[in-house]
Amino acid sequence: MIDTARPARPLPSHRGQGRLRGTVPPAETLDVAARRRRRAGRRRRATTDLLGILAWFSAAFAVTLWLASSSSHTVIGIGGWLTDAGIVAGLIATDLVLVMLILAARVPLIDRTFGQDTAIAVHRSLGKPVLYLLLAHGALLTLGYGASAGTGPIAETIALFSTPDMPLAYLALGLFVAVVVSSLIAVRRRLPYEAWHVIHLLSYAAVLVALPHMLSVGSVLAYGTWQRVYWIALYVVSLGLIAVYRFAVPVVVTLRHRIRVVDVQSIAPGVVSIHLAGRDLDRLGAQGGQYGIWRFWTTRTWWHAHPVSFSAIPGQNHARITVRDLGAGSARLGRITPGAFVSLEGPYGLFTSRARTAPYLALVASGIGITPVRSLLEDTDLRPAEATVLLRGTDTDQQYLWDETAELAQATDSRLYTMVGPRAWSRESWMTEEDVRRGVTLRSVFPQLLESDLYVCGPKAWSDLVVHEARLAGIPEHQIHQERFES
Repeated sequence: MIDTARPARPLPSHRGQGRLRGTVPPAETLDVAARRRRRAGRRRRATTDLLGILAWFSAAFAVTLWLASSSSHTVIGIGGWLTDAGIVAGLIATDLVLVMLILAARVPLIDRTFGQDTAIAVHRSLGKPVLYLLLAHGALLTLGYGASAGTGPIAETIALFSTPDMPLAYLALGLFVAVVVSSLIAVRRRLPYEAWHVIHLLSYAAVLVALPHMLSVGSVLAYGTWQRVYWIALYVVSLGLIAVYRFAVPVVVTLRHRIRVVDVQSIAPGVVSIHLAGRDLDRLGAQGGQYGIWRFWTTRTWWHAHPVSFSAIPGQNHARITVRDLGAGSARLGRITPGAFVSLEGPYGLFTSRARTAPYLALVASGIGITPVRSLLEDTDLRPAEATVLLRGTDTDQQYLWDETAELAQATDSRLYTMVGPRAWSRESWMTEEDVRRGVTLRSVFPQLLESDLYVCGPKAWSDLVVHEARLAGIPEHQIHQERFES
């Protein structure tokens, strides 16, 4: 149950790690800061909206280059129309595949501008259109060539296999279909992570296998044309970014900081804090609320990369992450022995104080979602009573890091509330049944909700309900920051 009349008393904890507050800045200074935050918010909204538009614009540009070429003006009969439609579908699909690789390359500029979560969301949203376009590409070309030659689809398919590069084209199509189908939510949930990851890596092979076919399609990509320049540049950029930021940079970061496990501490059933040591870890540039992609090099864990938030701000030679057992992969982390070598990609994410645009701060966390919220609170400069924190747990076993968070709230003079109990059964809600009956709302917990940046982290279904209520309350979209953890 939540007590909305007064903050919960701090839980017993070790010594707090938050910054002590000084004097309150003058009102005019706060007004300047508020204006800067609003301008930053407008810029972020504009750039985020642009991400999806740019992806499709690149595909439209590829088609425009083809339409401007001489090869697009020689349509003869139904076979010619079907063939050209197949070419357009293939151009769009291939362009979007390369854009998807760029979005998944974890490029720092994209992460700082849009956020890696937003980039991956757009990446996933393009999956189904690409699948449909690739299937249409193959079907339309087969029908178009068959109509022009006076043969049926089966005979034309057999004939195409005898032409140069076409077997590779069919192989690339098959690989792309496997990657997209395996990424559909209904399919992915049934696959072990390791199997899904191996299948997903086939996208790189598919792009490479399709390249000879792309560069040998007659006048479509003829020598000396702008089309050829565009496609080669797009291939080089997408595969180059993957090579640099997915492989080279993580190797450099890992070797530079030499991160190793020094202790694995159980803090609750199925939850462990992994304490890490390394060299100049404060130079990672990690901000409170960010996460890294961690790989622990032991015989049982080396093949599985884990996206896990920092649960404390890294110091010069130490860092900490806190992990909950959510499957076979994360369960193995609780059994890692000290001394294990660790590689890191990141840090990533915009779930940080830099994303703020409003004068107040509202933090809502459930379960293991406490980890980015706790580090965000630690890393944020706060005025007295500027922040309000709400911690949610199904039972007392889910109060991970609550004691530390309570002490940070006390050190920063922030309000802290706790809500413990199973979700309401009478209606769909993120609160307990008793709190629903008492009429508790986000507005009653956070009186300055509309003037606050709301940070929500927890299981997806639960956090979506919190965000839905925030939107109904009228909080502007750019003031909502959501980090979803799968339960």
